[in-house]
Amino acid sequence: MSNTPIITPDYKESTESYRQLIGSTGEDLDRPGLLDTPVRAAKAFAHLTKGYHQSIEEVVNDAVFPSANRELVLVQNIEFYSLCEHHMLPFHGVAHIGYLPNGQVLGLSKFARIVDMFARRLQIQENLSEQIAQTIMDVTGCRGVAVVMDASHMCMMMRGVSKQHSTTRSTAMLGEYTHNNQARNEFLGAVPKRQPAF
Repeated sequence: MSNTPIITPDYKESTESYRQLIGSTGEDLDRPGLLDTPVRAAKAFAHLTKGYHQSIEEVVNDAVFPSANRELVLVQNIEFYSLCEHHMLPFHGVAHIGYLPNGQVLGLSKFARIVDMFARRLQIQENLSEQIAQTIMDVTGCRGVAVVMDASHMCMMMRGVSKQHSTTRSTAMLGEYTHNNQARNEFLGAVPKRQPAF
């Protein structure tokens, strides 16, 4: 499994960067409400990007178990929060993951942890869906993985076109889901309808 190298956050550097950014607005960094804002913002940003500080091995923690089940396993409505790599504004929503086991299954909580690991990086939703699917395929050796993600993007809601009720649905299909229409339709039929704006 290939991963982004694990990076240790540098709070000193990021705190100074936030000081400069806030100062560039003309704000008084010495006023009481802003005295500790740069360091708080640096810590918040480290949390929002903590996926860079994790590995698949750490997240999965050997929670792959033998199973004779070969039918669809669907884990749905996994909440996620991420940052758009274009504007560094949030997007958030839910992920639905289905897979066809091939002799082993993944512990259920690990699906949420995998989603979080990749969501807590600078992302676009399309790539996020693919990264989650490929990782589950690699970890489980399953016959197929399907991922559907529904999200609201602040870069569309807070700026630019300012469309408050728009949502985006992305999909990623691997293995049997790329050619087995019956399996694909079973998964898509089981996935909840597109979510409203959050």
